[in-house]
Amino acid sequence: MEFAEYIPFWDKLTPQQQQRIAQVIEFRKVKAGTHIHDSSADCLGLVIVRSGQLRAYILSEDGREITISRLFEYDVSLLSASCVMPDLQFNVMIEVEKDSEFWSIPACLFKNLVDESIAVSNYAGSLLSSNFSELMWLMEQIMWKSMDKRLAAFLLGEMRLEDTDTLKITHEKIANHMGTAREVITRMLRYFQSEGMVTMTRGTITITNEKALAKLAGE
Repeated sequence: MEFAEYIPFWDKLTPQQQQRIAQVIEFRKVKAGTHIHDSSADCLGLVIVRSGQLRAYILSEDGREITISRLFEYDVSLLSASCVMPDLQFNVMIEVEKDSEFWSIPACLFKNLVDESIAVSNYAGSLLSSNFSELMWLMEQIMWKSMDKRLAAFLLGEMRLEDTDTLKITHEKIANHMGTAREVITRMLRYFQSEGMVTMTRGTITITNEKALAKLAGE
């Protein structure tokens, strides 16, 4: 059972609990661009990533997106099991950024495991705490950091994530990650380009002065 090594609390479960998971866990292969979860729909369950890259984001009332976390190999998302968290008051969406493979444990089973097992309950609490910390960090960035600093930090983060200084990403996609309008990103990138920090072509941004971006981002 390959999925067992990806479940952090697997060894803390009883054989009966492990068997219950093995009977219902679902493995999926999903193409980039697919939306796999919407909090207004049925619970997807606990998502455990085998490979690829997923993005969790929230929507404002006017339809503006902002990324709250990204998921990679071995990452686990409780945000996709929103019915386990009845007090969750915002609509969490999850989309596939790169072709991905993941398992999902039905939310009803995970909720039962939380009720039955102290180890699973502690893990769920730790996961929620981590998600809350990410949200608090995001709020601090939005409230206290200017857009140019946030954008510089985002570009550097993408460069390190993709391991290249040439990013194939649109202005609209950046705006979706950062919770702002595409026009704002376009104006800021043009400024970065005039300062020699980046160059732009259609659908591509090349970082030409990493040190200047890092200084702007406050690194």
